[in-house]
Amino acid sequence: MKRIMKFSGFMSAVILAVIVASGCSPKNENTKQSEETDSVKTVTKVEKVKIITLRSEETGRDVEYSSTLNAFEEVHFAPSTPARIDNIFVEVGSRVKKGDLLVQMDRTQLQQALIQLKNLETDYKRLDTLQKVGSITQQQFDQISTQYEVAKTNADFLRQNTQLRAPFDGVISGKYYEEGEMYSGVPNTTAGKAAILSIVQINPLKAIVSIPETYFPLVSTGMNTIVTCDTYAGKKYTGEIFRKYPTIDPASHSFQVEIKVDNPGEKLRPGMFCRVFLELGKVKAVVVPALTVLKMQGSNDRYVFVEQNSVARRITVTLGQRFDDMVEIISPELKEGDHLVIFGQARLLDGVPVEVIPE
Repeated sequence: MKRIMKFSGFMSAVILAVIVASGCSPKNENTKQSEETDSVKTVTKVEKVKIITLRSEETGRDVEYSSTLNAFEEVHFAPSTPARIDNIFVEVGSRVKKGDLLVQMDRTQLQQALIQLKNLETDYKRLDTLQKVGSITQQQFDQISTQYEVAKTNADFLRQNTQLRAPFDGVISGKYYEEGEMYSGVPNTTAGKAAILSIVQINPLKAIVSIPETYFPLVSTGMNTIVTCDTYAGKKYTGEIFRKYPTIDPASHSFQVEIKVDNPGEKLRPGMFCRVFLELGKVKAVVVPALTVLKMQGSNDRYVFVEQNSVARRITVTLGQRFDDMVEIISPELKEGDHLVIFGQARLLDGVPVEVIPE
């Protein structure tokens, strides 16, 4: 019996030792792996860059914009109501003077209105005489007077819509009906309007230009401009800003101006591509090497990098005027004294550590 008890105690001790050994082994492995992980250190690469200090300098503000020439005035002729066209006195390309008769519409309604006006005029004159001698009441005279004025206004309106006259000197740019046809009032022009004829004024012409809001304080009506067209290489035409729009487009952050363009000899025509040059005087601008300005892929966004406390910071900019291999950059985030990266900027990302190396 003693031997059995001793053997049982021996086996219990062996089992306990195995359990302790198996429980300690995984703990030691985990500790070892943790120590190995802690020993690994992340190494961040420091980019080497060169910088310059930003300075504002006074430059001549000469800007160039692309545009299209437009007729200074354009009118699409049409009567107020559908009617038959009796005569059309012009063709496309005809030059007309202000007041020239261009279209004669059917006169039936006008003739009826003139007859009615004649009768009312006779009654008006007769009652006017009677009213002066006291033979009729004031109320009777006021009634015939009102009828006479209404008939006269109606006749004048029909006369204007029966005889269509040129409102200014110009050229016929479109003819959409022939004599004897019925004017229907259905839109039939490229402008989406209904018309029998279109007339344009081509001397002068006008160009509409969109200008960045930065230049809003520098642009005013009456400013002179130079306009060129590729069709007439080397030829310069004078222009003048005659209208400045008072609001800024929130989508493009620009405003529009309309420029009256002199057209001596009438060689220029509406629809021609043109370039407009504006001289905005002397202003302070930040001008940097063009190679320092980067462009985001897939968009037209431009940006530069500046060094701040040994870290690269990305700044979005707008391009201004170009000077050979230099370009003006505009951004509310930039100021004089900032360190612009001029070498190594293509490798940078926002927030990357940098080391400034000497020139």
